[in-house]
Amino acid sequence: MDRQAVVTGQAPPALGPYSQAIVAGGFVFCSGTAGIDPATGEIPHGIEAQTRLALRNLDAVLTAAGASMATLVKTTIFYSDVDDFATINEIYASHMPDPPPARSAPANVRLPRGLLISIDAIAVVQAG
Repeated sequence: MDRQAVVTGQAPPALGPYSQAIVAGGFVFCSGTAGIDPATGEIPHGIEAQTRLALRNLDAVLTAAGASMATLVKTTIFYSDVDDFATINEIYASHMPDPPPARSAPANVRLPRGLLISIDAIAVVQAG
């Protein structure tokens, strides 16, 4: 099986020994994408700003891989405070296709650099 790394400057670079995403077998497997500004490396304050930026960064990685939010099949949202679920869910819902992808959302996760949210995803690569 052929595996191809995805790299885009439109999303933050990997913070460790991993790829932003890997394309294999007609799917794109995205690493956890956080609410980090790709231009400055800054982390905005608050769950709303970080969620919106994480979704924007995820969209950028998907686009670079030849996929899109419309082709998502599975996401996992890791977040630090279970009390933020309603806020995250509302913002997330406004970015998802119909029908939305399958999803897991473990809470009370301690993320690096004081991040409040990280979203990983699997999507289908678009033909052509």
